[in-house]
Amino acid sequence: MTGTRAWHLKARPAGLPDMSHFELKPLDLPALGEGEVRVENRWLSVDPYMRGRMNDAKSYAPPFELGAPMQGGAVGTVVESRSPDLSVGDTVFHMMGWREQAVGAASAFTRAPAMGVPDSQWLGNLGLTGATAYFGLLRVAEAKSGDVVFVSAAAGAVGSAVVQIAKAKGMKVIGAAGGAEKCAWVRELGADAVVDYKAQPVVKGLMEALKALGVDGIDVYFDNVGGDHLDAAFAAARSGARFAICGMIEGYNAGPPPAFRYIMRVIAARITIKGFLYFDYLSEMPDFYRDMGGWIASGAVKSRETVREGIEAAPQAFLDLFAGANVGKMLVRL
Repeated sequence: MTGTRAWHLKARPAGLPDMSHFELKPLDLPALGEGEVRVENRWLSVDPYMRGRMNDAKSYAPPFELGAPMQGGAVGTVVESRSPDLSVGDTVFHMMGWREQAVGAASAFTRAPAMGVPDSQWLGNLGLTGATAYFGLLRVAEAKSGDVVFVSAAAGAVGSAVVQIAKAKGMKVIGAAGGAEKCAWVRELGADAVVDYKAQPVVKGLMEALKALGVDGIDVYFDNVGGDHLDAAFAAARSGARFAICGMIEGYNAGPPPAFRYIMRVIAARITIKGFLYFDYLSEMPDFYRDMGGWIASGAVKSRETVREGIEAAPQAFLDLFAGANVGKMLVRL
């Protein structure tokens, strides 16, 4: 056995979690079996969807087990191998995060392609984050050149990628973000207009942005927030608008939001609304790597990270997502 540490879910929260729901405990890892590898994690991802896994409820991913190590995206280095598929020194990404080391079958780890990017990118624009943005915008919403796209949480990890992909594809983009710093970042990414939801109601801000751009509505809405942002999208939708529903962070801790004032426009505007998961498009990952790799290399897609240091920082980094403390991707560096 080899000792390491991992965060465990101690209790299931009702509402917003706090530090009492997490426990950092020693984790004994077994000696390697045939076909297994040991990985020293270097980067951990914390993401809003993990809040759902803290509930004992049926969903697209099983709930975290009480008293068991938590899971999430991670990037690390193979430090021991009994598999012909992975060698010591390989950089891999996987889903055994929230811990310092991971042991498992080589098939549970993916060797990072040789693309000359920082390792953290495999949790960001070249990982689940970027792929979610790519497939949600281009496959789910079927966005195309000339479309007017509205993106909520546009300064966050997924939202900032959506803004840049949309611009790279010739779309007009309106991003919503909270506060001057985040709004400035969204403009820097190339958004044609930005709505500061902390400065005014989202509906009012979106309507003013549309007027300033000389357009009469949106063709695509990429939803990371739900609530009043989704309501604003209903109000501004053109006929045939397509909504890609990625997340609704506004309701993860407080329960479902009130009924939408403008939802009846789904009929008159013939709005298509579709929820999706990154895993729905795994067969198309080569297309994603080709396109995203090219955009990163050309500078069309940039990244910004909010980094916390050390395994001890992981729970607070996760909790800070719900306070809007991140710009871009929230990561923990080990």
